Amino acid sequence: MGRILGIDYGKAKVGLAIADAEISIAFSHGMLRNDKDFLERLLKIIQDEDADIIVIGIPSYVNREETEYDGEKLGKYLADHTDAAIEYHDEMFSTKIARENLKEKGMKNLNAFDDAESAKVILQSWLDKKK
Repeated sequence: MGRILGIDYGKAKVGLAIADAEISIAFSHGMLRNDKDFLERLLKIIQDEDADIIVIGIPSYVNREETEYDGEKLGKYLADHTDAAIEYHDEMFSTKIARENLKEKGMKNLNAFDDAESAKVILQSWLDKKK
């Protein structure tokens, strides 16, 4: 297992985090706008980072019988277009935790950084669970 990409998928913005499996520490990797070029840019990042695993945050409250969450649709797309394994992880409270982390660091303009920090929270939680 090599590099792991974490994704906090949103309709407008998508937060990214990256980790090396040996170190098991997640780092923020920025944010992408969810626009017409999003999938192309995301595939390039996956290739550039040589991601073996992609962890996508999904809400735990989704009623699986009624709807398929957009993050799951993204996972299916990435499974068809990359060689990376796709995993899903509960994103409950990730934004709240991310915003608290940023406040503790003294960051201003939290909206500009909370997506990447949320992806970091999701990925770190996944890494911790795998230990």
